[in-house]
Amino acid sequence: MEIVEYKDQEIVELIKRSQTDVDDVLITVQSIINDVKLNGDNALKEYTAKFDGVNLENFKVTSDEIEKSYNNLEAGIVNSLKKAASNIEKFHKLQLPNEWFQNIAPGIDAGQIIRPIESVGCYIPGGRAVYPSTILMTAIPAKIAGVEKIVCCTPPQKDAKIADAILVAADIAGADEVYKVGGAQAIAAMAYGTDSIKTVNKIVGPGNIFVTAAKKLVFGEVDIDFPAGPSEVLILADETANADYIAFDILAQAEHDPNASCFLVTTSESLARDVQSIVQENIKYMERSNIIKESLEKYGKIVITKSENEAIYFANQYAAEHLIIMTKNPENTLKYIKNAGSIFLGELTPVAAGDYGSGTNHVLPTAGCAKMYSGLSTESFLKKPTVQKLSVDGLEYLKDVVVPLAEYEGLFAHSESFKKRLNK
Repeated sequence: MEIVEYKDQEIVELIKRSQTDVDDVLITVQSIINDVKLNGDNALKEYTAKFDGVNLENFKVTSDEIEKSYNNLEAGIVNSLKKAASNIEKFHKLQLPNEWFQNIAPGIDAGQIIRPIESVGCYIPGGRAVYPSTILMTAIPAKIAGVEKIVCCTPPQKDAKIADAILVAADIAGADEVYKVGGAQAIAAMAYGTDSIKTVNKIVGPGNIFVTAAKKLVFGEVDIDFPAGPSEVLILADETANADYIAFDILAQAEHDPNASCFLVTTSESLARDVQSIVQENIKYMERSNIIKESLEKYGKIVITKSENEAIYFANQYAAEHLIIMTKNPENTLKYIKNAGSIFLGELTPVAAGDYGSGTNHVLPTAGCAKMYSGLSTESFLKKPTVQKLSVDGLEYLKDVVVPLAEYEGLFAHSESFKKRLNK
């Protein structure tokens, strides 16, 4: 990892990290989407054979397959999934908003009601690893929100099966249907429907560049969570921080993907040197050392700032997916943080805790998008219609507002609809 000194005029260059440039694949992905829209299941079969190397006649996972997965999976992993699910459920129940109905002015009552989205598709990526935790993170909040139908799509393995942990997690999370379909074709199927897979109202979950492009292209036909790029961490630390912990947080994030971004921002040059040394010493012992090396060579940096205020400013400009705060008083530092996907306070709180079991969600905004929106939550699956009710007093109170403004805007039928009730 390169060590650099922070210079304000170079911040734009410094905060650059890998971004999923979907423009390069949009034409290819649009072609896949069009094919699925036109040819449905036949197109899914062709793409599954082409991209996954599997010939399938039926995509839907059966209850027998789920039961066998419980038998195949070691009890310790099943228990881990159940414990993680319990924490995720507790946390996301606390996110449920309240309905309200209040008097706003004489004769005017207004409020907000809460209604769940009716159907949701959860995309669970495959490829480099198996991610049962992502099913828990996407399906459990949807279930808590009251979504009636939760569909999961995930690529099949070479043996035409889905990993046992994925199916067990789907069952624990309360998913209603699981399909052996991956990639852009899965997004198209959930957005437009086929004979096997019915359309949903919203699609959530991370994926590769093709999945991200597909989500962007179907947005409007269905809702999506957000386009998520490669994973990232920024660690904000002072001289009191534990260099060993920081180094392994960096190694942990870098093993996700060759395009993962890992930053340490610190006021301490000696800490910077220690972390750099520990990272380099331990890379060779990591099972995914090649991925880690590539990630840190491209998007790994240690930034030395002159003050904690400067470090905090950098962190807010970076707007990391994961922000770890390892300062003498992390709670005080937190007061000044404006932009982050998920925040981890103190040296005993690694990102891995949030990835798997503390209860918070790990589907988070990347590439600086934490400046604009939050990660997946229970509210991601809810709608909030507004409600209002007027009495005679309310009509009288608003007549000096509605009638003149409607007529000023040239909307005389609006004005008349109001005056009819006044006259009555």
